[in-house]
Amino acid sequence: MTNGPIEITDNNFDDIVTRSQTPVLVDFSAEWCAPCKKLAPIVADLARQYENRLTVGHLDVEVSPATAAQFGVMSVPTLIFFKQGKPAHQMVGPASRQALEQAIQKVLA
Repeated sequence: MTNGPIEITDNNFDDIVTRSQTPVLVDFSAEWCAPCKKLAPIVADLARQYENRLTVGHLDVEVSPATAAQFGVMSVPTLIFFKQGKPAHQMVGPASRQALEQAIQKVLA
């Protein structure tokens, strides 16, 4: 069983996201971001709940600015769902668990 989101960086993004056989949720956040810290336990719980159906990752925009810039991430938290390596859905700002689950259901459909 996974312990939560996978740590994604500029260096491993392609391996984890672009080449994934399952949809991927990437939580773009930063250490200094209070809303990101509130969202983190929800994202971690969803990673466990949807294990084997959805890959969930965390990317720190301060550590991996190139990937954040590539996808136009201008504020955190930003959650981007990828399907077949391409962005399929994006949510900016703090999101409720219910909103996240609705987005996950759409992506998994």
